[in-house]
Amino acid sequence: MELKKCLMRVFAVILLFLVLAGLLHLWEFRQYTYNYNTKINQMLQEIKETYPEVPEAELIKILNQTEKAEKVTDFIATYGIDSRRDSLLLANEVRYRWFLAANLALTGLLAVIVLALFLKYNQKKDREIGRITHYIEEINQKNYRLEINDMSEDELSMLKTEIYKTTVMLKEAAEFSQKDKEQLKQSLSDISHQLKTPLTSISIILDNLIDDPDMDPMVRGDFVREIKREITNINFLVQSLLKISKLDSGTVVLRKEPVPLHRIVNAAIQNVSSLCDLRNVKVQVDAVAEDEICCDFRWQVEAITNILKNAVEHSFESGVVKVQMLSNQAYVAVSIRDFGPGIAPEDIRHLFERFYRGKNASKDSVGIGLALAKAIVESDGGYISVEATEIGSRFMVKYFR
Repeated sequence: MELKKCLMRVFAVILLFLVLAGLLHLWEFRQYTYNYNTKINQMLQEIKETYPEVPEAELIKILNQTEKAEKVTDFIATYGIDSRRDSLLLANEVRYRWFLAANLALTGLLAVIVLALFLKYNQKKDREIGRITHYIEEINQKNYRLEINDMSEDELSMLKTEIYKTTVMLKEAAEFSQKDKEQLKQSLSDISHQLKTPLTSISIILDNLIDDPDMDPMVRGDFVREIKREITNINFLVQSLLKISKLDSGTVVLRKEPVPLHRIVNAAIQNVSSLCDLRNVKVQVDAVAEDEICCDFRWQVEAITNILKNAVEHSFESGVVKVQMLSNQAYVAVSIRDFGPGIAPEDIRHLFERFYRGKNASKDSVGIGLALAKAIVESDGGYISVEATEIGSRFMVKYFR
């Protein structure tokens, strides 16, 4: 665009100078004509006064005659005048030199102006290239706080626009990378803390067992069961972290297929049956939907299992967990409600964060199950929410049609 503007200016200047040159040549022609006509008119008057017998028609005939031009040339040559090189009129000779100088000056001025326009264009282009080089150097130094505001549409401006777009993307990528690093740092810290507690407990129990070989069998049995419980917690934590890491990295290939919703719910209930027996909690299915959802069966069972497990763990002894399968034109949903101590209002918005443990969390909770459930449901295009009820809490998992 800038080059086009420069060429248009050059074209306009050349057109202006062509007009000026044409006017100058017209003026030159008129000056020569005037000088010649003046001299010839003077000569004709002298001839008429000296030779009155010569008719005017004869004089006009001589002026318009062309076949005797060579004789005329030979005649003036006797006076040392070359008709091909010299002018008979000294006034025209002077005019010729003046007009030649004017033409040269006009041509030189045209060349200077055209050269100045191109130098200005090249100077601006070099300046823009220098700025672009500076931008790239700043980007290489990881400085993404660049403001490249240019509303023109020439090639360099479009290049600057693309560099700005790249800068924005690199800035966002750097910010995301920093957030990912901070999140990874926090996650490693949380994992370290979560593993440290059960490992410390196991280490203390093992020290007691080693230091007291004659320990009462009942106490020893309690210690062994405690070790098993801690190992189970560690295994659950590691397995959950591996699963959620696979989802985060995108290495999980979800095999989506139509699956009846009640089949997923029944499989999840079966997975928590042992925990239900241990806590004497009953899972009651109040409504069943025959609808199918398109999802990965194994992973959705994992998600619903984690939600059910959370509900059972937060139910009172001999309590009930109610499950409902709902269906309408927009979505198919699973509602899971417990009747435990409930969720504190300040905990609701953090409930699906990794390693977050609410006020009413059980002592064995590591705060990873619900985060994993949310990641799985959203990977299949679903939506999960929670609300506090008058007694307990209710989780809703929606699968949109």
